[in-house]
Amino acid sequence: MPSAVQLFRDQKYHELKEQCLQQGQLFEDPEFPASDGSLYYDSETRGKVEWKRPKDLCEDPRLLVDGISSHDFHQGKLGNCWFVAACSCLALRKSLWQQVIPDSNEQEWDPKNPGKYAGIFRFRFWRFGEWTEVVVDDLLPTERGELIYCHSNVRNEFWSALLEKAYAKLSGSYQALDGGCAAEALVDFTGAVAESINLAEGKYGEVIPEQMKLFEDLMKVHKRGGFISCSISSPGHPSEAETEMGLIVGHAYSVTAIRKLRLGERLIFSFKAEKLFMIRLRNPWGRKEWHGAWSDSSEEWKKVSDSERKNLGLTVKNDGEFWMTFEDWCKNFTDVDICRTVNTSFFSLHKTWEKEMMLGAWAKHPEPLLDRSGGCFDNRETFLQNPQYLFDVKKAEDKVLVSLQQEDRRQYKKEGKGDNITIGFEILKVEDNRRYRLHKLTVQERVATSPYSNTRSVFLRRTLQQGRYVLIPTTYIPGVPTKFILRLYTDVPSKLRELKADRPKMTCWSLLCGYPRRVTQIKVHSAEGLRKQDGSEGADPYVLIKCENQSRRSPVQHGTTSPVFNTQVIFYRKDIDSPVTIQVWNSNLLSDQFLGQAVLAASPGDPREQQTLRLRGRGGREAAEVPGHITIKVLSSDDLAEL
Repeated sequence: MPSAVQLFRDQKYHELKEQCLQQGQLFEDPEFPASDGSLYYDSETRGKVEWKRPKDLCEDPRLLVDGISSHDFHQGKLGNCWFVAACSCLALRKSLWQQVIPDSNEQEWDPKNPGKYAGIFRFRFWRFGEWTEVVVDDLLPTERGELIYCHSNVRNEFWSALLEKAYAKLSGSYQALDGGCAAEALVDFTGAVAESINLAEGKYGEVIPEQMKLFEDLMKVHKRGGFISCSISSPGHPSEAETEMGLIVGHAYSVTAIRKLRLGERLIFSFKAEKLFMIRLRNPWGRKEWHGAWSDSSEEWKKVSDSERKNLGLTVKNDGEFWMTFEDWCKNFTDVDICRTVNTSFFSLHKTWEKEMMLGAWAKHPEPLLDRSGGCFDNRETFLQNPQYLFDVKKAEDKVLVSLQQEDRRQYKKEGKGDNITIGFEILKVEDNRRYRLHKLTVQERVATSPYSNTRSVFLRRTLQQGRYVLIPTTYIPGVPTKFILRLYTDVPSKLRELKADRPKMTCWSLLCGYPRRVTQIKVHSAEGLRKQDGSEGADPYVLIKCENQSRRSPVQHGTTSPVFNTQVIFYRKDIDSPVTIQVWNSNLLSDQFLGQAVLAASPGDPREQQTLRLRGRGGREAAEVPGHITIKVLSSDDLAEL
């Protein structure tokens, strides 16, 4: 077994199986017994349930019959259509379901050697950054000899019922699976990154350019092994009500195909369009389908011959699967869950991402510098009392994907604490040389805010400019403790790491060499009126900021005498009498030219507002003036944990 796989409740499959075979007994799981406690977390919810093994329900039980198909199974009595929709998506990718059901051949019933069957199975789920193996027995809940929860449409196939049991064990009970989001189960099946889109809020049914962008994005997700499910939320309708068009409210549908079809000459005439944008869905119930355009018995199908259907890939079966135009889909569904399998393999034709992952927690503490549960940005006094993560964007600009996921709270339903917490995150552009935690927002830029949602995970895509950033994951309100996992994907390595220290560490070396006495933040916003260079209309300026033996240089701004730098730095100063020097240089192939400088005492009592200073030549603060001004903001403090 791979070393990366963790064992749930420390149960070792092979040892337990061998033990049962030696004793001639079928496995009975003491960690998830065949009792009401495994079915329900609510003591008032009870029913007449018999636990039976597959051999008691049919003559020739099998884990899989002819492999796995997205049409294999139906939902049963439990309100977990989201889980069944996720299974339907999983069944489309053999490499992924083989990860969830490891060594399915070894786990299969062997009718020729019944003595080798021990009534024990194992499944793997991606939980909080690592694969976790869950062991179950084959005792399944039934009424009148029929499975009452998820079951196959082939009577002797049991993979879906056993997978559901393993997932229920992980969640604490079967009842804990009642109500959920397909994206959550898909993340647990694959380790994918989940994103939720509200079609109604985004007006995708009305704004055609946005609709087409979404279509291209979803088609790319599907082609690259991702998963998509959708649902209709309608506060005015009861859950599982049927719309006029045959769709079920509050019900998770899995997307099984997306097609952009170029029509032949005959079909262009019939449909008055050169292309069709189509999407195929499956209802986990295996029945109840769309009644609109392109539904199974619609007029549209009568215009398309069998051979044309086959060529276009528009296959239809009466099993709860149906086609819609993408426009109708955007107008009739309200919510979409997307699971992206982000490619981190270097041996790939598609774009490869660099992945960083951190486990963290929001934790309460009465001491502000130790508190890590400060709430969202609106809580200005406590916002920075959250975990803080530093990362770098090394390219001129880079597309960044961020996923923040809280721990699965289903396991706490028995204690009445099973609801997801509202979470989100902020991204701040900070000083290029920051190494310690932020304590006050001054010169930093707030560049991105994720959606805040009570879903298990939130996702954000942004293009960021070169520089250093701090990512701050938060709960919406302060003082809510829970664990989280943070994943960051960039084009080049970002060196994501947590900021833990508030100030430079005092060491024995500090006694010999001195310890910082002052912290100074500088933001160089811009310059203007710089001297033009020979034979040029402008200049290629950059700024160099010096303090004691430290210096930081900005990127070059090309072809301008009025550059915007937006460069931030922070210095921890031992010699508070040594000035800070801000120099402007012109970048040149042979030798860079000095254009002017500003020399500052940068004391705590100096003005903290943005100021514009005249550039001067080399020398002190009284050196001769030279062409140009520089606009800066400087803050200093003798409290090293103030900034």
